[in-house]
Amino acid sequence: MLRIENLQASYGKAEALHGIDLTVGPGEVACLIGRNGAGKSSTMKAIVRDQIAVTAGEVVFDGGSLAGLPPHEVIRRGVGYVPEDRRVFPSLTVLENLRVPRPVIASDRRRWNVDEVFRLFPQLHDYRHRKAGVMSGGEQQMLSIARSLLTSPKLLLLDEPHEGLAPKVAEEVVTAIVALKREGVSMIVSEQALNTIRRCADSVHVVDRGRTVWSGTVDGFYQDPEITRKYLMVQ
Repeated sequence: MLRIENLQASYGKAEALHGIDLTVGPGEVACLIGRNGAGKSSTMKAIVRDQIAVTAGEVVFDGGSLAGLPPHEVIRRGVGYVPEDRRVFPSLTVLENLRVPRPVIASDRRRWNVDEVFRLFPQLHDYRHRKAGVMSGGEQQMLSIARSLLTSPKLLLLDEPHEGLAPKVAEEVVTAIVALKREGVSMIVSEQALNTIRRCADSVHVVDRGRTVWSGTVDGFYQDPEITRKYLMVQ
């Protein structure tokens, strides 16, 4: 589904990624973990070419290179992206936000409609006529995920999907991720909550200082506490 080799990228003259390696198979959930500033968000931005310049390496999605493509074309090829800042349209209602994405018709992709995302996030149905700008952070996160699903993604990128959310709302977001996994949606989830990793992930990729420093199974990750001590604990 996705193969990244030696990905390097920068914001202007500021280098952000120095060698990211990552693979995601069909229906697999890969968790990117690491301290704040390690390069997790930059990795996702580099995949979709969002406000970052890829300077070296290779990103191959669904058998084709993403090199040189603008962000909208990467999305149309089947990569859904939910950034940490959510980027909903605050002056539009929930329904109006959900009508923004252009439908992608492809025989090899699962097509989502508004009714289906409302079943995944019942709160959005209740608030469908409410403007997004007055919704809570958790509700906006659900809306951002739902809107991305309407692009019929083969791969969904979720950047810190429950960062800053109240525990109850964060649990609802994690439950939705688990439900998407059951639907066979491939995902990369930028994550720091170890409990979420155990519930959702098939593979774990540790990022430190813009490089992939460890990749393996969830069981392998939990069997080596040195990884958590070295790359996740605040020093």
